[in-house]
Amino acid sequence: MRLAAYTLAVVTGVAAAAPVRAQGPADRLQLRFDPSEAEAALAIVAMHQAGRPVADSDWQRLFATEPYQRLKRRETALHSPYALSDSEFKLFVLDSVAAHAPALRQTLDAWKRADLTAAASRAFAYLPAAARIRAKVFPVIKPGINSFVYETRADPTIFLYLNPDVPGPKFENTVAHELHHIGYATVSARGDSAIAALPSDAHAAAEWVGAFGEGFAMLAAAGGPDVHPHAVSSAADRARWDHDLANFDRDLAAVQQFLLDIVNGKLKTEEARDSVGYSFFGVQGPWYTVGWKMAVTIERRFGRTRLIDCMLEPRTVLAVYNQAAAEQIAAGGARLPLWSPELLRSLGVSESR
Repeated sequence: MRLAAYTLAVVTGVAAAAPVRAQGPADRLQLRFDPSEAEAALAIVAMHQAGRPVADSDWQRLFATEPYQRLKRRETALHSPYALSDSEFKLFVLDSVAAHAPALRQTLDAWKRADLTAAASRAFAYLPAAARIRAKVFPVIKPGINSFVYETRADPTIFLYLNPDVPGPKFENTVAHELHHIGYATVSARGDSAIAALPSDAHAAAEWVGAFGEGFAMLAAAGGPDVHPHAVSSAADRARWDHDLANFDRDLAAVQQFLLDIVNGKLKTEEARDSVGYSFFGVQGPWYTVGWKMAVTIERRFGRTRLIDCMLEPRTVLAVYNQAAAEQIAAGGARLPLWSPELLRSLGVSESR
């Protein structure tokens, strides 16, 4: 679980169109938006509902799209319950998709109008200058309602379930979030090298600190510390975030105990660590809320450049946050919990000054 960073060139439409460059050198960004699978499925539904015969060539056009082929490969490899044969997918399209075709068409059209250049620019604004973004964005019609990032090293791709409950601005926000992860991955080697010599337990804990990258990505996708992370989300999502963020003190303490249990050898196996660590993801649990609060505190106190420096070596975010929080308290601001000196020493991090 690590922070992420990016770069961009957007292609829209079913076929390749002219790339749109985001801010920064052209070689920093390669981004392709490919809705071909969803377009082909909706075209088949339209033909079927109009009483026109659907030819085998129409189906083959759908099955030949890159989003369909890669989605099928992934679901099959994972033995997913949503791994369908081509014949099963035909039935899914003519039944389940047809029942919701108008809403799906409206949603896809809205997503196609989203400004992915702006999304990439927001990600870049919170990434080190050396970061690159190479990614594909696939809005797909499929049985499973999950969205995910696939083949992050070989061919980074964001698969997004075509969800009528997600308007264009929220789609754009989600893409920006995932692009930040993808971009950070291109500069994560420095952080990996910095913790390589740590004892095995401390090394494992330091790797988990990288999960706070979810909070950094929330900040980047929003566009800044003064924009609510769920400004373009539903009222329910915004209320959930506000409720969970109110537990910042408690959640920081819980994550700290988890990290101390690792460095003190109480969670020896990867299975034991994962059982606790993954529980902090939740819908958008402490890795998101605590990570976002730390990032915002650092940026407001020291500026964005200092925050981005922390991304190059994620464990340092704990010490820099401590300094920012201590200065805020000394200046008469709201009191914030601090990370323990014991944890910082164990991770090989010096208190910032």
